[in-house]
Amino acid sequence: MVVMAGGSGERFWPLSTPERPKQLLRLTSETQTMLEEAIERAAPLAWERTVLLSTSPRLAEQVQVTGLVDVQAVVAEPSRRNTLGALVWVAATLVSRGLEDATVGVVTADHRIGNPDAFRHTVEVALETAEQAGGIVTIGMRPTRPETGYGYIHVDSQAPALTVPSGQAFRSASFREKPDRATAEQYVASGEFLWNGGMFFYTLDTFRRELGQAMPEAAAILDDIAGSLRKGDHAEAKRRFEDLPSISVDYALIEKAKDVYVVPAEFEWDDVGSWDSLDRSFPGDEAGNVIRGDTVLIDAKDCIVVNDGLTCKVGVLGVSGLVVVATPDGVLVVPKEMAQRVKEIVGQL
Repeated sequence: MVVMAGGSGERFWPLSTPERPKQLLRLTSETQTMLEEAIERAAPLAWERTVLLSTSPRLAEQVQVTGLVDVQAVVAEPSRRNTLGALVWVAATLVSRGLEDATVGVVTADHRIGNPDAFRHTVEVALETAEQAGGIVTIGMRPTRPETGYGYIHVDSQAPALTVPSGQAFRSASFREKPDRATAEQYVASGEFLWNGGMFFYTLDTFRRELGQAMPEAAAILDDIAGSLRKGDHAEAKRRFEDLPSISVDYALIEKAKDVYVVPAEFEWDDVGSWDSLDRSFPGDEAGNVIRGDTVLIDAKDCIVVNDGLTCKVGVLGVSGLVVVATPDGVLVVPKEMAQRVKEIVGQL
Protein backbone atom coordinates (compact mmCIF):
# COMPACT_ATOMS: atom_id res chain seq x y z
CA MET A 1 0.00 0.00 0.00
CA VAL A 2 1.20 3.51 -0.79
CA VAL A 3 0.09 6.30 1.53
CA MET A 4 0.33 9.72 -0.10
CA ALA A 5 1.64 12.20 2.46
CA GLY A 6 2.92 15.27 0.68
CA GLY A 7 1.29 18.68 0.87
CA SER A 8 2.19 22.34 0.95
CA GLY A 9 0.49 23.38 4.19
CA GLU A 10 -1.63 26.13 2.64
CA ARG A 11 -5.26 25.43 3.47
CA PHE A 12 -4.97 25.23 7.25
CA TRP A 13 -2.74 28.23 7.85
CA PRO A 14 -1.66 29.37 10.41
CA LEU A 15 -1.75 25.93 12.04
CA SER A 16 -0.27 24.27 8.96
CA THR A 17 2.95 25.28 7.23
CA PRO A 18 5.06 23.79 4.40
CA GLU A 19 7.02 21.93 7.10
CA ARG A 20 3.83 20.85 8.88
CA PRO A 21 1.03 20.12 6.38
CA LYS A 22 -2.36 18.88 7.46
CA GLN A 23 -1.28 15.21 7.46
CA LEU A 24 0.83 16.01 10.53
CA LEU A 25 -2.04 17.74 12.34
CA ARG A 26 -4.89 16.42 14.49
CA LEU A 27 -7.73 17.66 12.32
CA THR A 28 -10.00 14.63 12.48
CA SER A 29 -9.04 13.10 15.83
CA GLU A 30 -8.27 14.45 19.28
CA THR A 31 -5.41 11.98 19.75
CA GLN A 32 -3.89 11.09 16.36
CA THR A 33 -2.51 13.00 13.41
CA MET A 34 -4.11 12.32 10.06
CA LEU A 35 -0.96 10.45 9.01
CA GLU A 36 -1.12 8.20 12.06
CA GLU A 37 -4.74 7.42 11.27
CA ALA A 38 -3.89 6.64 7.62
CA ILE A 39 -1.04 4.27 8.49
CA GLU A 40 -3.21 2.48 11.03
CA ARG A 41 -5.97 2.02 8.41
CA ALA A 42 -3.61 0.81 5.70
CA ALA A 43 -1.32 -1.51 7.65
CA PRO A 44 -3.69 -4.54 7.71
CA LEU A 45 -3.99 -4.35 3.90
CA ALA A 46 -0.28 -4.38 3.10
CA TRP A 47 1.58 -7.23 1.49
CA GLU A 48 4.49 -8.58 3.50
CA ARG A 49 3.62 -5.94 6.08
CA THR A 50 4.85 -3.21 3.77
CA VAL A 51 3.38 0.26 3.66
CA LEU A 52 5.20 2.76 1.49
CA LEU A 53 4.87 6.39 2.45
CA SER A 54 5.17 8.77 -0.50
CA THR A 55 6.21 12.27 0.52
CA SER A 56 8.32 15.27 -0.43
CA PRO A 57 12.02 15.80 0.42
CA ARG A 58 11.04 18.61 2.77
CA LEU A 59 8.88 16.25 4.85
CA ALA A 60 10.88 13.03 4.52
CA GLU A 61 12.92 13.45 7.70
CA GLN A 62 9.89 14.45 9.77
CA VAL A 63 8.00 11.41 8.53
CA GLN A 64 10.94 9.10 9.19
CA VAL A 65 11.37 10.21 12.79
CA THR A 66 7.73 9.41 13.56
CA GLY A 67 8.65 5.73 13.38
CA LEU A 68 5.30 4.97 11.76
CA VAL A 69 6.99 3.03 8.95
CA ASP A 70 10.47 1.69 8.30
CA VAL A 71 12.96 4.26 7.02
CA GLN A 72 13.30 2.34 3.74
CA ALA A 73 9.54 2.59 3.27
CA VAL A 74 9.64 6.39 3.06
CA VAL A 75 9.79 7.24 -0.65
CA ALA A 76 10.50 10.92 -1.27
CA GLU A 77 10.36 12.23 -4.84
CA PRO A 78 13.27 14.62 -5.56
CA SER A 79 11.14 17.72 -6.18
CA ARG A 80 7.52 18.78 -6.52
CA ARG A 81 5.93 17.39 -9.68
CA ASN A 82 2.35 17.04 -8.43
CA THR A 83 0.72 13.63 -8.05
CA LEU A 84 1.97 12.33 -11.40
CA GLY A 85 5.55 12.82 -10.23
CA ALA A 86 4.87 11.16 -6.90
CA LEU A 87 3.36 8.05 -8.48
CA VAL A 88 6.00 7.83 -11.20
CA TRP A 89 8.72 7.95 -8.53
CA VAL A 90 6.94 5.28 -6.48
CA ALA A 91 6.53 3.05 -9.55
CA ALA A 92 10.19 3.48 -10.54
CA THR A 93 11.27 2.67 -6.98
CA LEU A 94 9.22 -0.54 -6.95
CA VAL A 95 10.54 -1.59 -10.36
CA SER A 96 14.12 -0.92 -9.25
CA ARG A 97 13.55 -3.20 -6.24
CA GLY A 98 12.43 -6.06 -8.49
CA LEU A 99 8.71 -5.69 -7.75
CA GLU A 100 7.48 -5.33 -11.34
CA ASP A 101 4.60 -7.72 -10.61
CA ALA A 102 3.28 -5.76 -7.63
CA THR A 103 -0.29 -4.62 -7.26
CA VAL A 104 -0.36 -1.08 -5.92
CA GLY A 105 -2.98 0.63 -3.78
CA VAL A 106 -2.62 4.41 -3.49
CA VAL A 107 -4.53 5.85 -0.53
CA THR A 108 -4.59 9.29 1.04
CA ALA A 109 -3.35 10.65 4.37
CA ASP A 110 -5.33 13.89 4.30
CA HIS A 111 -8.95 12.74 4.24
CA ARG A 112 -11.29 11.79 7.05
CA ILE A 113 -12.39 8.19 6.68
CA GLY A 114 -14.94 6.61 8.98
CA ASN A 115 -15.36 2.89 9.71
CA PRO A 116 -11.85 1.47 8.97
CA ASP A 117 -13.21 -2.04 8.43
CA ALA A 118 -15.58 -0.85 5.71
CA PHE A 119 -12.72 1.14 4.18
CA ARG A 120 -10.51 -1.93 4.05
CA HIS A 121 -13.29 -4.00 2.48
CA THR A 122 -13.79 -1.38 -0.24
CA VAL A 123 -10.05 -1.37 -0.88
CA GLU A 124 -10.06 -5.16 -1.18
CA VAL A 125 -12.73 -4.90 -3.88
CA ALA A 126 -10.62 -2.29 -5.70
CA LEU A 127 -7.46 -4.40 -5.51
CA GLU A 128 -9.23 -7.53 -6.75
CA THR A 129 -10.74 -5.52 -9.60
CA ALA A 130 -7.32 -4.16 -10.58
CA GLU A 131 -5.88 -7.67 -10.72
CA GLN A 132 -8.85 -9.28 -12.47
CA ALA A 133 -9.73 -6.57 -14.98
CA GLY A 134 -6.25 -5.21 -15.67
CA GLY A 135 -7.44 -1.63 -15.49
CA ILE A 136 -7.05 1.34 -13.20
CA VAL A 137 -9.53 1.40 -10.33
CA THR A 138 -10.64 4.27 -8.14
CA ILE A 139 -13.01 4.62 -5.21
CA GLY A 140 -16.05 6.87 -5.60
CA MET A 141 -17.81 8.51 -2.68
CA ARG A 142 -21.58 8.75 -2.69
CA PRO A 143 -22.46 12.48 -2.72
CA THR A 144 -24.27 13.82 0.32
CA ARG A 145 -24.59 17.37 -1.02
CA PRO A 146 -24.06 19.28 -4.30
CA GLU A 147 -20.39 19.96 -3.56
CA THR A 148 -18.61 22.32 -5.98
CA GLY A 149 -15.14 21.76 -4.53
CA TYR A 150 -14.79 18.11 -5.60
CA GLY A 151 -14.29 16.32 -8.89
CA TYR A 152 -16.93 13.78 -9.92
CA ILE A 153 -16.89 10.35 -11.54
CA HIS A 154 -19.70 9.52 -13.98
CA VAL A 155 -20.58 5.85 -13.58
CA ASP A 156 -21.40 4.07 -16.85
CA SER A 157 -24.91 2.84 -16.17
CA GLN A 158 -25.04 1.00 -19.51
CA ALA A 159 -22.06 -1.26 -18.82
CA PRO A 160 -22.52 -4.41 -16.73
CA ALA A 161 -20.95 -4.47 -13.28
CA LEU A 162 -17.75 -6.44 -12.79
CA THR A 163 -18.06 -8.94 -9.97
CA VAL A 164 -15.00 -9.98 -7.96
CA PRO A 165 -14.87 -12.19 -4.84
CA SER A 166 -15.26 -9.25 -2.43
CA GLY A 167 -17.88 -7.21 -4.30
CA GLN A 168 -18.59 -5.25 -7.47
CA ALA A 169 -16.96 -2.51 -9.51
CA PHE A 170 -18.42 -0.40 -12.32
CA ARG A 171 -17.08 1.12 -15.48
CA SER A 172 -16.27 4.80 -15.35
CA ALA A 173 -17.84 6.76 -18.21
CA SER A 174 -15.86 9.95 -17.55
CA PHE A 175 -14.30 12.22 -14.96
CA ARG A 176 -15.75 15.68 -14.45
CA GLU A 177 -13.88 18.59 -12.93
CA LYS A 178 -15.25 20.76 -10.12
CA PRO A 179 -18.72 21.89 -11.30
CA ASP A 180 -20.72 25.01 -10.61
CA ARG A 181 -23.62 24.76 -8.16
CA ALA A 182 -26.33 24.07 -10.72
CA THR A 183 -24.29 21.32 -12.39
CA ALA A 184 -23.43 19.76 -9.04
CA GLU A 185 -27.12 19.64 -8.19
CA GLN A 186 -27.81 17.85 -11.48
CA TYR A 187 -25.05 15.35 -10.77
CA VAL A 188 -26.41 14.50 -7.34
CA ALA A 189 -30.02 14.29 -8.56
CA SER A 190 -29.12 11.88 -11.37
CA GLY A 191 -27.67 9.26 -9.01
CA GLU A 192 -25.01 8.44 -11.63
CA PHE A 193 -22.15 10.47 -10.17
CA LEU A 194 -19.71 9.81 -7.33
CA TRP A 195 -17.13 12.08 -5.75
CA ASN A 196 -13.57 11.41 -6.84
CA GLY A 197 -11.61 10.57 -3.69
CA GLY A 198 -8.17 10.51 -5.34
CA MET A 199 -7.36 6.88 -4.46
CA PHE A 200 -6.11 4.55 -7.19
CA PHE A 201 -5.40 0.84 -7.56
CA TYR A 202 -3.52 -0.94 -10.32
CA THR A 203 -0.89 -3.48 -11.17
CA LEU A 204 2.46 -1.91 -12.03
CA ASP A 205 2.19 -3.45 -15.49
CA THR A 206 -1.16 -1.70 -16.03
CA PHE A 207 0.18 1.63 -14.76
CA ARG A 208 3.18 1.51 -17.09
CA ARG A 209 1.08 0.40 -20.07
CA GLU A 210 -1.61 3.03 -19.60
CA LEU A 211 0.99 5.75 -18.95
CA GLY A 212 2.79 4.72 -22.14
CA GLN A 213 -0.41 5.26 -24.13
CA ALA A 214 -1.52 8.47 -22.40
CA MET A 215 1.86 10.14 -21.94
CA PRO A 216 4.72 8.26 -23.64
CA GLU A 217 7.38 10.72 -22.53
CA ALA A 218 6.45 10.19 -18.86
CA ALA A 219 6.57 6.42 -19.32
CA ALA A 220 10.06 6.69 -20.80
CA ILE A 221 11.15 8.83 -17.85
CA LEU A 222 9.76 6.22 -15.43
CA ASP A 223 11.84 3.48 -17.10
CA ASP A 224 14.96 5.64 -17.08
CA ILE A 225 14.54 6.48 -13.39
CA ALA A 226 14.03 2.81 -12.52
CA GLY A 227 17.19 1.88 -14.41
CA SER A 228 19.23 4.56 -12.65
CA LEU A 229 17.91 3.60 -9.22
CA ARG A 230 18.68 -0.05 -9.90
CA LYS A 231 22.30 0.92 -10.64
CA GLY A 232 22.45 3.14 -7.56
CA ASP A 233 22.82 6.29 -9.66
CA HIS A 234 20.49 8.53 -7.67
CA ALA A 235 21.87 11.72 -9.17
CA GLU A 236 20.90 10.62 -12.67
CA ALA A 237 17.49 9.42 -11.44
CA LYS A 238 16.84 12.84 -9.90
CA ARG A 239 18.04 14.64 -13.02
CA ARG A 240 15.71 12.59 -15.21
CA PHE A 241 12.83 13.20 -12.79
CA GLU A 242 13.15 16.94 -13.42
CA ASP A 243 12.04 16.29 -17.02
CA LEU A 244 8.55 15.36 -15.83
CA PRO A 245 5.84 18.02 -16.16
CA SER A 246 4.17 19.14 -12.93
CA ILE A 247 0.67 17.80 -13.45
CA SER A 248 -1.87 15.76 -11.52
CA VAL A 249 -2.15 12.06 -12.26
CA ASP A 250 -5.86 12.65 -12.94
CA TYR A 251 -5.12 14.95 -15.89
CA ALA A 252 -2.09 13.04 -17.13
CA LEU A 253 -3.38 9.50 -16.91
CA ILE A 254 -6.69 8.67 -15.21
CA GLU A 255 -8.88 10.80 -17.47
CA LYS A 256 -7.16 9.35 -20.56
CA ALA A 257 -6.92 5.71 -19.53
CA LYS A 258 -8.97 3.22 -21.55
CA ASP A 259 -9.94 0.88 -18.72
CA VAL A 260 -11.07 2.67 -15.58
CA TYR A 261 -13.34 1.17 -12.96
CA VAL A 262 -14.90 2.66 -9.86
CA VAL A 263 -15.88 1.00 -6.59
CA PRO A 264 -18.56 2.86 -4.59
CA ALA A 265 -17.31 3.59 -1.08
CA GLU A 266 -18.85 1.79 1.86
CA PHE A 267 -17.43 4.23 4.40
CA GLU A 268 -17.91 7.81 5.50
CA TRP A 269 -15.50 10.22 3.81
CA ASP A 270 -14.59 13.89 3.92
CA ASP A 271 -11.91 15.75 1.96
CA VAL A 272 -10.88 17.91 4.96
CA GLY A 273 -9.95 20.58 2.46
CA SER A 274 -10.41 23.73 4.54
CA TRP A 275 -11.08 24.97 8.05
CA ASP A 276 -14.87 24.69 7.74
CA SER A 277 -14.52 20.90 7.44
CA LEU A 278 -13.94 20.76 11.21
CA ASP A 279 -17.73 21.13 11.53
CA ARG A 280 -17.98 17.65 10.03
CA SER A 281 -15.16 16.15 12.12
CA PHE A 282 -15.95 17.33 15.64
CA PRO A 283 -19.18 17.86 17.59
CA GLY A 284 -20.19 21.45 18.26
CA ASP A 285 -21.47 23.00 21.47
CA GLU A 286 -25.11 23.96 22.01
CA ALA A 287 -24.63 26.97 19.71
CA GLY A 288 -22.93 24.96 16.97
CA ASN A 289 -19.40 26.16 17.77
CA VAL A 290 -16.41 23.86 17.33
CA ILE A 291 -13.83 24.85 19.94
CA ARG A 292 -10.20 23.75 20.30
CA GLY A 293 -7.87 25.07 22.99
CA ASP A 294 -8.19 27.82 25.59
CA THR A 295 -11.01 30.09 24.39
CA VAL A 296 -13.92 32.19 25.64
CA LEU A 297 -17.06 32.49 23.49
CA ILE A 298 -20.02 34.74 24.32
CA ASP A 299 -23.09 35.03 22.09
CA ALA A 300 -21.17 33.30 19.30
CA LYS A 301 -22.90 30.89 16.93
CA ASP A 302 -21.70 28.37 14.31
CA CYS A 303 -18.04 29.39 14.70
CA ILE A 304 -14.81 27.42 14.61
CA VAL A 305 -12.38 28.78 17.19
CA VAL A 306 -8.90 27.33 17.66
CA ASN A 307 -6.21 28.37 20.14
CA ASP A 308 -3.10 26.31 19.44
CA GLY A 309 -0.01 26.95 21.52
CA LEU A 310 -0.84 30.40 22.92
CA THR A 311 -0.50 31.09 26.66
CA CYS A 312 -3.24 33.73 26.45
CA LYS A 313 -6.93 33.15 25.85
CA VAL A 314 -8.75 33.78 22.59
CA GLY A 315 -12.06 35.61 23.03
CA VAL A 316 -14.90 35.70 20.51
CA LEU A 317 -18.06 37.71 21.14
CA GLY A 318 -21.28 38.44 19.24
CA VAL A 319 -20.38 36.87 15.88
CA SER A 320 -21.54 33.93 13.80
CA GLY A 321 -20.19 31.81 10.98
CA LEU A 322 -16.51 32.70 11.54
CA VAL A 323 -13.31 30.70 11.62
CA VAL A 324 -10.87 32.12 14.18
CA VAL A 325 -7.48 30.45 14.51
CA ALA A 326 -4.68 31.75 16.72
CA THR A 327 -1.18 30.23 16.87
CA PRO A 328 2.32 31.54 17.61
CA ASP A 329 2.81 31.86 13.84
CA GLY A 330 -0.27 33.93 13.01
CA VAL A 331 -3.94 34.74 13.51
CA LEU A 332 -6.68 33.97 11.01
CA VAL A 333 -10.21 35.39 10.94
CA VAL A 334 -12.37 34.41 7.96
CA PRO A 335 -16.06 33.70 7.23
CA LYS A 336 -16.67 29.98 6.88
CA GLU A 337 -17.90 30.34 3.31
CA MET A 338 -14.54 31.85 2.33
CA ALA A 339 -12.38 29.25 4.10
CA GLN A 340 -11.24 27.79 0.75
CA ARG A 341 -9.40 31.07 0.07
CA VAL A 342 -7.01 30.84 3.02
CA LYS A 343 -4.21 29.77 0.67
CA GLU A 344 -4.36 33.28 -0.83
CA ILE A 345 -3.00 34.59 2.46
CA VAL A 346 -0.18 32.09 2.29
CA GLY A 347 0.56 33.31 -1.22
CA GLN A 348 0.84 36.89 0.05
CA LEU A 349 3.08 35.82 2.93
